[in-house]
Amino acid sequence: MKLKEFAKQLGLSPTTVSRALSGYPEVSEKTRKRVAEEAVRLGYRPNINAVRLVTGRAGAIGVVMGRNEFQFSEFMSGMAERLDSEDIDILVSPVADHDMKAELQLYSRLATSGRVDAVIIHSPKPNDERILLLHKLGIPFLVHGRSETNVPHAWLDIDNEGAIRRATSHLLDLGHRRIALINGRDGLTFTLHRDKGYREALEQRGLPFDPRLVTHGQFTDEIGFRSARSFLEQSPRPTAFVAGSMMTALGVYRAVRSVGLVVGQDISVIAHDDVFPYLTADNMVPSLSTSRSSLRAAGARSADLTLQLLTGRPATEIHELWPVELILRESTGPAPEAQGAA
Repeated sequence: MKLKEFAKQLGLSPTTVSRALSGYPEVSEKTRKRVAEEAVRLGYRPNINAVRLVTGRAGAIGVVMGRNEFQFSEFMSGMAERLDSEDIDILVSPVADHDMKAELQLYSRLATSGRVDAVIIHSPKPNDERILLLHKLGIPFLVHGRSETNVPHAWLDIDNEGAIRRATSHLLDLGHRRIALINGRDGLTFTLHRDKGYREALEQRGLPFDPRLVTHGQFTDEIGFRSARSFLEQSPRPTAFVAGSMMTALGVYRAVRSVGLVVGQDISVIAHDDVFPYLTADNMVPSLSTSRSSLRAAGARSADLTLQLLTGRPATEIHELWPVELILRESTGPAPEAQGAA
């Protein structure tokens, strides 16, 4: 069915139908809903190339990610599920990890090439150069995370500070006093928030902060293992770990076992879980206590909020902070009586 025929059946002009299907704000919600429902009922799908020609849009959202950011497969799956019915593509551009100059150049190319209508930024810093650049270039963008810059920006984030504060407080409630934190890369907003939550939990119990019990790095099994082994070689050693990710927790489990200790008895472990289908906290031995927030759900919501930006919603109205669930399992238990015993 062609646009003119579809519009005739609705008693509307082709222009109104096209604008309704493209999400233009000047079309009333009642009309948009009616057109959408009739399109489903009659099986009408607009010609994508024609829609893009009329609207001037590329029909794509850009996502730039580091080559080692495996965890974003879940985020991308959530985006894909949300955009499946919108006839909008995802343009994924890889960039070398920690190469900000190359990343800024890539964002500039995306904005000036017209290949994308909007961009989603990951892992922001407190004063993020990418946010300033995209704001100057005038391309809509959403930040997955938050930044402390004065540049207005739309964002979706989880309560990292509260999540780590609750996790650390739970270990303190169990009697642990030497608690190691294996955090993400230093200097990112979310890692700063997690550091703050950890410190606040200690401060609330009148315990001093010990920088020897905190480390930063990529969320990998190997870094989790090396960091945990280093901590376990201290005297006195920590009796509990807060791991920044599930992959980090795998390394912590290996390290604990390598020195002849038992997770959940000699050493407690709690981690943040982004909910991966291939790595579940329930299936770890012992089952892993976690703070929990779905990356897939964040991807779907980020896509939805980006669509709202494209239909004219101001960036200053899009600020969502998601609470994080705490799920206790077998990997956390009371502190052993002889803390740090060899």
